[in-house]
Amino acid sequence: MPEQKTVRLPDPASVETVLAALQPQSADAELAPALNNAFAGFAFTVARIKDPYWCNPHAVVAADGTRRGDHRAWVERALADVGGDLTAFWSRHRESGENFAEWRGTSVFTFAPTGPGVADFVQLSLGRETEHLAGALVDPDYRPTSADDLFEPTWVTRDFAVAARQLAGPVYRLRGRTGGGIVHMRSFLARRARIEREQREASRPELENRIIHEVGSEGVRDTPFLDANPDWFDFFPRENRFFADWARSSSAAARIFDHWAFDIHDFEGRGQKREIGFIPRPLKHPAEKLLAGEGVSVHRLMERIEAIDQEVGLPFAWFFLMTHGHFVDPDVGHAVADGLRTGRVRLPDRDAAVLLEWADRKYLF
Repeated sequence: MPEQKTVRLPDPASVETVLAALQPQSADAELAPALNNAFAGFAFTVARIKDPYWCNPHAVVAADGTRRGDHRAWVERALADVGGDLTAFWSRHRESGENFAEWRGTSVFTFAPTGPGVADFVQLSLGRETEHLAGALVDPDYRPTSADDLFEPTWVTRDFAVAARQLAGPVYRLRGRTGGGIVHMRSFLARRARIEREQREASRPELENRIIHEVGSEGVRDTPFLDANPDWFDFFPRENRFFADWARSSSAAARIFDHWAFDIHDFEGRGQKREIGFIPRPLKHPAEKLLAGEGVSVHRLMERIEAIDQEVGLPFAWFFLMTHGHFVDPDVGHAVADGLRTGRVRLPDRDAAVLLEWADRKYLF
């Protein structure tokens, strides 16, 4: 049996060192090679998602381009100079030509396989950000009603289709500080299942005493909660089901991270239950959403889902897009499942099994 090599998983400090060393003019092309060079044994690929976001203003820029420092600190000092008088502040700066700068970005995910299994890979969640001269320091048309108005520039339309002067970047930053910045997916799924079991077991004493009161024609009927929910402690989280369904479906011929990225969270607030999970994000999706629609035959739906699979370039892609919920309506899945049960349509056996189980125990993201 060949000896398995031990590889060092990326850690936040090391990843941030790699990202900080990228030069803006070559950052896009050099991202994957730089990660591969820093982490021997990994072969990273890069996927970008068009989901524009922006950060709060972080700098004040004078009319001549001079940077005057941190936005909030500068505004607080300037307000103090006029005794906190908002009208005086607004009058002084509304025609000054001063602007604020902010970082604008989109999500980037990088993946590296660590084995042959569907969940054997590492995912890094990054932001690709550029600094822009975003807008005037104050709303030139309306006086601010409070100091908070100055820190949240609602007078600026952040339409990413409208050009704004770029000052710096692109730079890449590690995101997902709530436990999702760097994830080994197999380990994450094991942790997700374990925490679910532990949380459900912790509730066992309370659930064993919980009674469901049902009012019917024969009066009130009391049913123990666990009698009504016999599989309560055998619950399989939707995140784990997503990967298990992929592994036993026709989609398994492709690597899951060539088609999906995962917005992961894992955090525990003070005095709150631990929250752990992900939202899958398609890297490829159809141009139009598929709805079941009243009067639409199951045969027509079959034509549409086959077209989606061809458009995305993946067999059974429509099913996973349906669990995501935005691109394929869940009613489509139920309609196709009904067609399978009545023999009106067919799917490959492995895909039919996945769909029918989903129809019996639905999960959505």
